[in-house]
Amino acid sequence: MKYDSIIVGGGIAGLTAAAFLTKAGKSVILYERQQLVGGLVQTFNRNNVWFDTGLRSIEDSGIVFPMLRQLGIDIDFVKSNVSIGIGRSILKLEGKESLHQYEDFLKEHYPDNKEDIERIIREIKRIMNYMDVLYGIDNPAFMDMMADKKYLVKVILPWLFRFLFSVRKINSLKEPVEDYLSRLTKNRQLIDIIAQHFFQKTPTSFALSYFRLYIDYHYPKGGTATLINKVRDYIIDHGGVIKTGMTIESLQPEEKYVVDNQGNRMGFESLIWAADSKMLYNCIPVEQLKNKKLSGRILAKRSLLKDLHGGDSVFTVYLTVNESKEYFSEVCTGHFFYTPEKSGLSTISRDAINRFLTGQDGTQEDDILKNQVKEYLSEFCRLNTFEIAIPVLRDASLAPEGKTGLIVSLLFDYQLAKKIDDHGWTDEIRDFLELTYISVLDDSIFPGLGQKISDRSSSSPLTINSRTGNTEGAITGWAFTNSYMPAESRLLNVASSVNTLIPSVYQAGQWVYSPAGFPISILTGKLAADKVLKR
Repeated sequence: MKYDSIIVGGGIAGLTAAAFLTKAGKSVILYERQQLVGGLVQTFNRNNVWFDTGLRSIEDSGIVFPMLRQLGIDIDFVKSNVSIGIGRSILKLEGKESLHQYEDFLKEHYPDNKEDIERIIREIKRIMNYMDVLYGIDNPAFMDMMADKKYLVKVILPWLFRFLFSVRKINSLKEPVEDYLSRLTKNRQLIDIIAQHFFQKTPTSFALSYFRLYIDYHYPKGGTATLINKVRDYIIDHGGVIKTGMTIESLQPEEKYVVDNQGNRMGFESLIWAADSKMLYNCIPVEQLKNKKLSGRILAKRSLLKDLHGGDSVFTVYLTVNESKEYFSEVCTGHFFYTPEKSGLSTISRDAINRFLTGQDGTQEDDILKNQVKEYLSEFCRLNTFEIAIPVLRDASLAPEGKTGLIVSLLFDYQLAKKIDDHGWTDEIRDFLELTYISVLDDSIFPGLGQKISDRSSSSPLTINSRTGNTEGAITGWAFTNSYMPAESRLLNVASSVNTLIPSVYQAGQWVYSPAGFPISILTGKLAADKVLKR
């Protein structure tokens, strides 16, 4: 059998591409390795309490809402307000004016660094202004310019000049945010409190613009998977085929067919790969290709990607609490970045954990090593910044009266999780981390929490890796710590980011453009679909 387009990967990038191709009347089949589409973005029920995986909120960025409008998909969103906390001090953000409150908030905790904080806030404002231009209008990729020439002349063209100026400024801010902040303050604790909840070596333009994104957060009624399910239904209603629980084992680009994990062969005119980039190049049987130049380029690409790392992953704990939502709404909002202590992660000695990761402690007994790992993780949790989501504070239907679901996450190193698993400690350390999360929150912002837990579970970087196939359980594509970035990172080149070495094969999703995220995945899915239609 043959389709106009095969799409590999049922995250939001693959779903977006499939939706726009079926809208154009093309025959489409989409393959997803999990039993549900959505990739990292799903919503699940546990004992009548709903939890989200992946995203805690959805940022529009001039992309999400225009995409839904073009497809005619109606979703009820509520504003997802963000709060920030250090110790017992909480700041609830309500708009751009909250940046001044954030400045006072930092000065309260770091009174000896008032001038440094003022410099940092000025930089945040400057970068926010660039992002205001970037996201100030609906992304042109989701508009038919020729159908509305008045809008093109009166809005798009004047915006374009401001956009080009802002792009140039943004492209000059690729320095890791920790290094950038170190020129504005020598207080390492202050740097940590601003930057430690971002990925390692996150570019300054991305990290310091995040305050702008906080005020652009929305939450779909019913959970984040509401958006996923609506797009899925659109694809099916327009004749698209979705195959879940299936993977592509082989791609023959010259003869234009794939073979799935059940041995089925499926032909295509074009293919969009919306999954891990390493998997794309690894599943091509280069020895069978007639075009030796193409096979050589694929082998070279495979070699270049082989040792590159995926971005940071997360360890997430899901808690069902026998407590009313009103108790939590008095403390924070439904999306909460919380740091129990202001000392910062840089105060933790990593000597023991580095020896563990590199195998230099090979002569020590397992129990001693395990205790060293636990000691490190205890400090890691106590001094880190948690991202806490409370769905019922955005949608009261997501938990019964008197119960609340908490989703509590920390960025977590896949290599550490893998090393722990190699020693056979995964279950014990998982339980230890769940209890440590609860203990830290009980001792700080939610006193008595430990006595109110009726159910707990968790997911680790290993969970994400096994379910999604993402390299090292990455949640946003390639690590910024790699020796080079294999994805496009220039804003003006985002349209070409969906091209691959292989004729008729395009790519989309978090591995295609950096920095990645939900809106970028949607954008590259749309751009890949556009390339297919232009063929």
